[in-house]
Amino acid sequence: MGVKDDTNDLMVLHCDTAATTAAVFTQSRFAGPSIHVSRQHLDASPTARAVAIISKNANVATGETGDANAKEITELIATAIGADSTDIVIGSTGVIGVQYPMDNIRSHLTQLQLPFTERSAEPAAAAIMTTDTHPKIAAATAESATVVGIAKGVGMIEPDMATMIAVIATDAEISPDNLNQIFRRVVNYTFNALSVDTDTSTSDMAVVLASGQAGPVDETQLEAALSEVCLNLTRQLAADGEGAETLVVVNVTSARDEQQARQVAKAIVNSPLVKTAIHGRDPNWGRVAMAIGKINDADIDQNNVTIKFGNQEVYPNPATPAALNELETYLASDEVHITADLDIADGSFTAYGCDLTAGYVRINADYTT
Repeated sequence: MGVKDDTNDLMVLHCDTAATTAAVFTQSRFAGPSIHVSRQHLDASPTARAVAIISKNANVATGETGDANAKEITELIATAIGADSTDIVIGSTGVIGVQYPMDNIRSHLTQLQLPFTERSAEPAAAAIMTTDTHPKIAAATAESATVVGIAKGVGMIEPDMATMIAVIATDAEISPDNLNQIFRRVVNYTFNALSVDTDTSTSDMAVVLASGQAGPVDETQLEAALSEVCLNLTRQLAADGEGAETLVVVNVTSARDEQQARQVAKAIVNSPLVKTAIHGRDPNWGRVAMAIGKINDADIDQNNVTIKFGNQEVYPNPATPAALNELETYLASDEVHITADLDIADGSFTAYGCDLTAGYVRINADYTT
């Protein structure tokens, strides 16, 4: 459409019939018009005929003009597919504080018409990218139903719902209430377990559409398939974090409860000192201990905590010089696991992130210039 340049910048996922829809949105107080419009549409009816994602412009902090533009885009897409504007879920991602080039967008959308012939997820995933280095796609099955997801977002990433946008589609038949409950559970330990840089985007959105064309399936299996797809996408997003070279997986076990485990895991995965140590292949477990200690819970006792890099314990039993040399090699892997066992109860949580490199600084220093 020419939102910023001549690359693809629009993805429209169309369903022939009204699809049961559930979504989670950013909690940012600077959420953009796309978030507000989509919330209103799904609050009115938990169904959608299309999801439209515009990339390379977030349409955030754009005032009444931005609000009007978001609504107009849903009207233009609705006209193209023969639906009502309230049947459209819209997302937008990119630079904040810049108005849409509406002349370019109108020119494109007024020519948009059915049938849409593209059936592959790859061009759809590519169209929503901003600083991503590759499209992110995942798929799974639940009995006769298929679940396919695409996602984008490698910077300004610590979803609080879900810049991060995910669109999941399935042909399973399921009630709106059950889909909403299942999807929120899945998002809680997948997309909401992700952090690249601790910054929650103004445009985060994860949406799932269920067409029902495959009929009803076992909902436990459907939840498992949704979990598989969303976790796969979460790991892809973390591994492709801006400038990242290493996927970091932090497992916290034996916490008081899941909430405490989540806090500790996020403290570790978000620590710049931990992230730079991993990038430098430095098995400095003291930085992990520091991150745990920031969670000022009285029941976290340093004398009971165990820290591991991979399978190698580094605290309280120190690694031998030979083991430390092996850990340097391990930290050079594409994926690094850190485990912190708190020895309190049975709460656990896993967070996903990445190392911090000079590439992250360079990408964000030059983002609008």
